[in-house]
Amino acid sequence: MKRYRKDSDIRVAVIGYGGAFNMGRHHLEAMAQAGMTPSAVVELDRKRLAIAATDFPGIEQYDSVSAMLRRSGANLAAIITPHNTHAKLAIQCMRAGRHIVCEKPFAVTTAECDRMIEASRRHRVALSTYHNRHWDGCVLQALDIIRKGTIGEIVRAEAAMGGYSKPGDWWRSSRSISGGILYDWGVHFLEYALQLIDDRMVEVTGFAHHGFWAPKTPWKKDTIEDEASLVVRFARGAWLKLTMTTIDASPSSNWFEITGTQGKLEFDHQRWTTTVPRGARTVTTSGSNPPHQYQRFYANIRDHLVRGTPLIITPQWARRPIHVLDLAVQSARKGRAMRTKYD
Repeated sequence: MKRYRKDSDIRVAVIGYGGAFNMGRHHLEAMAQAGMTPSAVVELDRKRLAIAATDFPGIEQYDSVSAMLRRSGANLAAIITPHNTHAKLAIQCMRAGRHIVCEKPFAVTTAECDRMIEASRRHRVALSTYHNRHWDGCVLQALDIIRKGTIGEIVRAEAAMGGYSKPGDWWRSSRSISGGILYDWGVHFLEYALQLIDDRMVEVTGFAHHGFWAPKTPWKKDTIEDEASLVVRFARGAWLKLTMTTIDASPSSNWFEITGTQGKLEFDHQRWTTTVPRGARTVTTSGSNPPHQYQRFYANIRDHLVRGTPLIITPQWARRPIHVLDLAVQSARKGRAMRTKYD
């Protein structure tokens, strides 16, 4: 793979400058902060292209990926488009010799991930996923607590998010486009859990309820599930349960609960709490999570392309949560547990 002489030689493009969360601007600013050079924007909406031109004066503007690949000197592209387009666009760009960062989730299916990884290998380009939350303060704190042995060996991890609300009228509410209810915040929680549980995955079981909200939404039969859960079994006996819901009238306030042989760790984005038995009494300790370190993602991409530093978020790592999600969807449909291909 080609290395670049200096940081600014990495000329970056974003594919998708849509309005949701201003992610196009966020990626270009983060890449610029890492010393890379914002170069091009691809966007179907001409109004958003005009906004990009205001945000980054002089930036090249394209209304198609093909045009950008023909005319632009950008050598790294960040794909910020609906989930079911990631694989096709990434492979198109890698065939043209561009390095790729996909917004998460990496893709929708394991097979798509496999094709992307093969294209990266064949065309000798870098491939990663924007798992900036790998460095969320909550997971950094949880890792520190677990590595110190505070709660002993992990036996069970449970994560959940949601409440009682009808899915919104946007593409994330479409199962065929988004992958389903588990694919949005669920991929973050899985990436957390796969850091915290350092073990091989063995089996995935999925459960889903669908049909309550569907008649009330524009997406009808294609509306995401009302609720879905998955359970991952690990080789040494630990298990992980993840639930995402739109029909829970009394959701838990904690994102994560981790039960160990010597105590429990609970955390959300802001705070953490450990509960540890000490003889006849129980000791509870809590605190605020440290700040996130999102800048480390693009710093690592830069260092990989310029200095040969190994990727932290490798495509193989990014495939792990997608493999779980893919198997969970299959399991819910088939009504049986699915063995993992990748551990």
